[in-house]
Amino acid sequence: MKIRLDPLDILFSEFIRRRAMRRVHGCERCLVEKTDYKELQCSHFWGRSRRSVRYDEDNGIGLCGACHLYLSSHPAEYTEWFRQHLGERAFDLLNSRIRITYPKPDKKLLTLYFKAMIGKEIRNELLPVV
Repeated sequence: MKIRLDPLDILFSEFIRRRAMRRVHGCERCLVEKTDYKELQCSHFWGRSRRSVRYDEDNGIGLCGACHLYLSSHPAEYTEWFRQHLGERAFDLLNSRIRITYPKPDKKLLTLYFKAMIGKEIRNELLPVV
């Protein structure tokens, strides 16, 4: 079953990919540098069907297409890599949040938040490195 993308999914994806560019200038797994965030994909550790963590920043990672495909087809390796990447405590907290069934995410508030965060990422890109 295909999951529909709404405008918030697109904003979340842009934020995650821009964050990856700020952190490592490219793929957060293989560390291959990219020239633009649009060359990355937003990978959700827990799939978008898990509504409680669908827009959770800890659940998203910016990956190149090759790493995304590889990790998607090797779930045990993805789990181990993601655990190391996120850290044990954050990984455990993310796993506990997938069980939350209420309340529904406030999409309007999340939209405002991710727009503000993307604006911050863009401003950081424009600032000279000192």
